[in-house]
Amino acid sequence: MSVEIRRGTDRYLTRGAGFFTRHSFSFGEHYDPDNVSFGPLVCHDDHRLGARSGFERHPHRDVEIVTWVLSGSLVHDDSEGHSAVLTPGVVQVLSAGTGVTHSEVAGPDGPVRFVQAWLTPEEPGTPPAYSVRGVDLEPGGLVEVARVGSAALRVARLGAGDTVTLPDEPRQHVFVAGGALTRSSLAEPMADGDAFRIVDQPGLAVTAAVPTELMVWAFA
Repeated sequence: MSVEIRRGTDRYLTRGAGFFTRHSFSFGEHYDPDNVSFGPLVCHDDHRLGARSGFERHPHRDVEIVTWVLSGSLVHDDSEGHSAVLTPGVVQVLSAGTGVTHSEVAGPDGPVRFVQAWLTPEEPGTPPAYSVRGVDLEPGGLVEVARVGSAALRVARLGAGDTVTLPDEPRQHVFVAGGALTRSSLAEPMADGDAFRIVDQPGLAVTAAVPTELMVWAFA
């Protein structure tokens, strides 16, 4: 049983023309053999792109890619003929399977911030698949926005003082995507970009200090 605190200020940082990214796990030139994954979660990146900046066509294979926009708009296009403009409240799931290329570029009206998670598939070598849908979030509670195999992403938008009980799954990655959590038995106050990694501690509760968005990956 454990609750590990990962501060946003300790995450790996990559900067480029028109963007910067904070990585939760080893990525590219940032390699730490003790921090390569958490269950099937192998990438949990917090991206910020300037207007019309982003990532041009690049390939993926045998990875599940889940994208959640926090602010602004993100333009997606892929080799399977899918295109979409993602905004807050819209979730995208791209199953790369046997192989796909895609691009991700900020819209023309300003910067975008989005969180993208990569998960290892439960079955490799499947045909590529794609979905995008809007999600109705219930203020003050966790809402499931995406499910990939036995992994579920839930999001909560909390008002100041709201308390939410985390899921019962044995392994959870809880990311503060905006706002802050109050001091608790789990940790000192948690700020934007901080995360919990929870193992075998079901039903923990956290309280928002200010309006806060939580992203909770839970793995059976």
